[in-house]
Amino acid sequence: MKKSLILAAGLLAASFTADAQVQLPDSVKGNQPLNTASSIVAQQSSRKVTFGCYGQMEFNQQFNDSVRHNGLLDVHRLVTFFGYKFNDRTDFVTEVEFEHVNEAAVEQAFVNYRVLPWMSVRAGLLLIPMGIINEYHEPTTFNGSSRPNLDKSIVPATWREMGAGITGSFSQYSLRYQLYTVNGFSGYNGGGKLGGADGLRGGRQKAIKSFITAPDYSAKLDYYAVPGLKIGLSGYFGESESKLKDGLLIDDSTGTTQARLDSSMVGISMLGVDVRYQFKGIEARAQYNLSNLSNTGAYNKFTGKDLGAKMNGFYVEAGYNFLQPLETEKRLVLFARYEDYDTHAAVTSEITRNKAYHRSELITGIGFWPAQGAVFKADYQYTKTAADNDVPKHFINLGVGVWF
Repeated sequence: MKKSLILAAGLLAASFTADAQVQLPDSVKGNQPLNTASSIVAQQSSRKVTFGCYGQMEFNQQFNDSVRHNGLLDVHRLVTFFGYKFNDRTDFVTEVEFEHVNEAAVEQAFVNYRVLPWMSVRAGLLLIPMGIINEYHEPTTFNGSSRPNLDKSIVPATWREMGAGITGSFSQYSLRYQLYTVNGFSGYNGGGKLGGADGLRGGRQKAIKSFITAPDYSAKLDYYAVPGLKIGLSGYFGESESKLKDGLLIDDSTGTTQARLDSSMVGISMLGVDVRYQFKGIEARAQYNLSNLSNTGAYNKFTGKDLGAKMNGFYVEAGYNFLQPLETEKRLVLFARYEDYDTHAAVTSEITRNKAYHRSELITGIGFWPAQGAVFKADYQYTKTAADNDVPKHFINLGVGVWF
């Protein structure tokens, strides 16, 4: 009974110090791009605890086909956010994700220590700063019921790994930077984890007993001097990780086990550029990503996989907010997005390029924001591949998104 009273008192005290997560507009930081985590770190508040949430619910229906299809309804994700401010320099940030109702995962969890006004040290489970969606993935921040598939197949979102590094901004130059050392993709764990259809996606370790053979490196630079315009340049370099290093003899005279280890790893060089622009009611964004993979020939022979040696893709999107002239927080946005991405843009000689891995999509639709943190979405999606005799697919998608 006594312990229950103490717990209740603690929760009551927390409720007086807690603050719902505030979505800071970019103008607060002079057009600097902010997501959930960076918004909390940027807040100058005496409150210790911050909490929030974002969620995405969807309905998808394929139609105009020779066969019938059931519609799919899904609570795609519900993410709870917590932040704790130890003092003016030290913050802890975490997001816990419930996906498809029955899957739970930690999306990010790190300690941020502000060493200087322009530099913070950050360590823990970190989002890899690549592209737009991997960092800015709250459903009220993007058009369309679902995230762009480029960010699923090439980047791949939501991509987070364990690591540490520095981040900060030079406000006088309108530059924000991030530099991290992290564990890489799991390339081999009793079998090959990387393949042609979904590229690197199957190798995300997500801090689930992650292992590391050699460190990988991630960096991003954002430029935001022009009002309404944000430009990002990002890079990721390293090698995939392999469980075959465990038990490897330090003095391997035959070189056999070392050769097996080498065949189970691939080198990864990923580059990205992204642009976001907003002027009055006009909204536009674009992204391009390129991944060059080395040693894929040996990797595919060893694992039986069909991993490509090069993956690339892009999307362009434009929209217009018809309620912008009314100067209201409500928004009504009509948009269109075109995507083109290929996880077999180039292959080595031991496999044949699969044209079905070269995909293109057209998505057009509408979104209504009755308030800043809530949105109703509806869109039409047309997808096709470069495979011979491919039959295009058509979808109607509906969605609801929240962020607070």
